[in-house]
Amino acid sequence: MQVPFVDLPRQIAPYAEELRPVIEEVIFKRADFIMRGDLLEFEKNFAAYIGKKYAIGVANGSDALNLCVKVLGIGPGDEVITVSHTFIATIAAIVHAGATPVLVDVGNDHNINPDLIEKAITKKTRAIIPVHLNGRTCVMDKILEIAERYNLYVIEDNAQGVGSMFKGKKAGSFGIFSTNSFYPFKILGCYGDGGMICTDSEEYNYKLRCLRDNGQDRAKGEILFWGWNSRLDNLQAAILNVMLKHLQEIIKKRREIASKYCEGLKDIEDLVLPSPPSENTDHFDSFQNFVVTTPKRDEFVRFLNDNGVGTLISWPVPSHFHKGLKLSHFKLPFTEKLSREVVSLPMHPALTDEEVEYVIKTVRTFFKK
Repeated sequence: MQVPFVDLPRQIAPYAEELRPVIEEVIFKRADFIMRGDLLEFEKNFAAYIGKKYAIGVANGSDALNLCVKVLGIGPGDEVITVSHTFIATIAAIVHAGATPVLVDVGNDHNINPDLIEKAITKKTRAIIPVHLNGRTCVMDKILEIAERYNLYVIEDNAQGVGSMFKGKKAGSFGIFSTNSFYPFKILGCYGDGGMICTDSEEYNYKLRCLRDNGQDRAKGEILFWGWNSRLDNLQAAILNVMLKHLQEIIKKRREIASKYCEGLKDIEDLVLPSPPSENTDHFDSFQNFVVTTPKRDEFVRFLNDNGVGTLISWPVPSHFHKGLKLSHFKLPFTEKLSREVVSLPMHPALTDEEVEYVIKTVRTFFKK
């Protein structure tokens, strides 16, 4: 049996009949492409889903981060705390603004360790960017308490957190901003690039809408400041409006698959699993990824791939190990351990019970050896 890590055609197929008339309407009947009604509708719907007053559609998740850091006036001489165990765009947003990234280690949940944040704060610190990784929300109450005590901004990197919750609140609803990605492999994905910023601030909502559109206020016909061309495409917004209606059923399916993995693999000594889905903890996980760790990772991955099971390693080299980024002065032992041991198993709503059972069987066969 072949079980690819992702299978976008199969994931899209159940929604084809619902999406086809929407796509035809936007392209052939209305020719609505840039900053049109579908975008406004999706912004309203997504803001309501996350639990924020405003949502601002941008071109991708990286731009969402870039614009948030810039609109806060963070720049040269400032420091921003985040993690190395993340996609490089998180750290890049700090660097592109001219500020200095300060990296702290992650904990057993692969998210920022809140117990290490306070030690990293200096007089130059302006913000914290916690990253909700793999569909698990960071421990936000501790992070917000520290941020309030030191008067720091919190920008949630919610690219992998959509649909997850912490103590009953949605990921993306805690900070002054949250940034979201609709890259096709995400839980809520479009069919190209797309991103979103959420906030409760009327002032920043206005500024970000101008920033994403070359710094202009179209209603006034005035360019207020230097901006970017970073707008969520109207066609992608129309697609996302459809998919948002199905988001909870998609998360429910992912959690069902995660439950089967956790039950089928729970007694393997050299394999560390994520926490199983539960309604009785502070965390409601959406399982963007199903990530395991093992000290035998490289041999394990080869065996799975040789037996038809697709995998993904995020990330085999920690961000602070890339010499060109000049971050090697950070010593992050748990992050570095994860990079040697972490691997993601297939996790998407189109997986069949037979495929899940085959993945479990193949994993167990490796560890029996």
